[in-house]
Amino acid sequence: MVYEGMIVGSHRREGDIEINVCKQKKLTNVRSSTADIAKRLNATMRMSLEEALAFISDDELLEVTPLNFRLRKTELSAHDRKRHRRDEARVRS
Repeated sequence: MVYEGMIVGSHRREGDIEINVCKQKKLTNVRSSTADIAKRLNATMRMSLEEALAFISDDELLEVTPLNFRLRKTELSAHDRKRHRRDEARVRS
């Protein structure tokens, strides 16, 4: 189960990538289906509570449940996150 604002991966560059993990990538006649097989998410990273707390950034939270630790954004909606960043930029300038 995933929901909007849930962190499902990481990448080397700065910033966030908005994706919908529930949608399948559409194939066109340009791409072959075998080329897309190689582009999959890696296995999950199992973290302890201390590792998860060290991993999160300022705009992220750690949900602790009896069975799981889940990383998520403070603002769940992508629209709200963009508005919040825009408002912070106005305050700084």
